[in-house]
Amino acid sequence: MKLWNTDEELFAICRHELYTAVVGDIMDKMEQYHRFLPPNIQPLHPGMVTIGRAMTVVNKDIPPEGPTIDKPFGLMLDALDDLKHNEIYLCSGASPTYALWGELMSARAMQCGAAGAVVNGYLRDARGILALNFPAFSYGSYAQDQAPRGEVVDFRVPLQVGNVAVQSGDIVFGDRDGVCVVPRQIEEEVFARAIEKARGEKTVLKAIQGGMSSRDAFAKFGIM
Repeated sequence: MKLWNTDEELFAICRHELYTAVVGDIMDKMEQYHRFLPPNIQPLHPGMVTIGRAMTVVNKDIPPEGPTIDKPFGLMLDALDDLKHNEIYLCSGASPTYALWGELMSARAMQCGAAGAVVNGYLRDARGILALNFPAFSYGSYAQDQAPRGEVVDFRVPLQVGNVAVQSGDIVFGDRDGVCVVPRQIEEEVFARAIEKARGEKTVLKAIQGGMSSRDAFAKFGIM
């Protein structure tokens, strides 16, 4: 029996029962071996969790000859205003020499109903973002501005983040152990199996806490 009918229901289950490790384990079993974003992309606060659908954003460094798009920040403001409910601003493509996310962007994303931001680089205004309690994942905080250094050149297009190919609309799931991306085509199977495994792990935990050896637990439950 299917355990959810809407994104809202699925995301609620994920927040209460799942974590990125178990989702990643299932994708490994499905031979989806490159679904975690680079390990230096971490939450601004360890307790932050985000899950939603990717709104992909392509950022590029401004070349020495000047901007390729005659707008401050390129298409960044357009991309930000285009965020939808339960979407995650997922940005990559720039060199890690300036911040790709900040407090005012977080405030606008919250107004749009976005679920978080994940950038393959740095953010800034860390104190302000923490005060907003907006889930933001990055390499860390670094104040140097992107305005004279980088610009958004496209959004809602295929994106490469490290070894991970991301399509707009794929599910992005981040916690303190990292950020994984679940392709839309396999999401139903991935999450159904992940929920089953997570619930099984609770049974194994109780057995081990009750004195069962790890070898016996694995032989009985097939989970470790």
